[in-house]
Amino acid sequence: MKTIVLIRHAKSCWNTTSDDKTRPLSNKGVRDAHLVSQELIRYLPSKYIVWSSEAKRAKETAIIFGQNMEINLDCILYKKELYVFEEQELTKVIKKCKNEHDALILFGHNDAITNFVNKFGNETYDKVPTSGSVIIQFDTDNWEEIDVGEIVLTLFPRDLKSDEHKSA
Repeated sequence: MKTIVLIRHAKSCWNTTSDDKTRPLSNKGVRDAHLVSQELIRYLPSKYIVWSSEAKRAKETAIIFGQNMEINLDCILYKKELYVFEEQELTKVIKKCKNEHDALILFGHNDAITNFVNKFGNETYDKVPTSGSVIIQFDTDNWEEIDVGEIVLTLFPRDLKSDEHKSA
């Protein structure tokens, strides 16, 4: 069994003069990343490897999630190959994961995240939102052989906020 936890980077700040790769998170993005990561910790596999795009907004998201989920930040692998927006490119990177790792947490970008979920999951989404997390399990022991898996959890900021609102 292989498990992937796909996390779309948190909302970035467009009011900067930086280029796409160095754009930081917005205040809303920081809040949403904290909200989702504090819930996601309850659903993590016991062992995993963590990869992130090298883009600043993905790195910052990985750090927030890592701190809240008690992940050793030195263990996050930043990969330039994850600065992709096409599902085919993302799939190539995922399929290179070593089989000794049964679970992969990955911080990346749209449209690659949404299209990967729609291709490899058993449900479809118009868009995985920023800070959105999707866990897919695959009935294989080989990352190269992943095919359609089962989405076992989605955590989107809007759903967590509406739950907080209902209980208030």
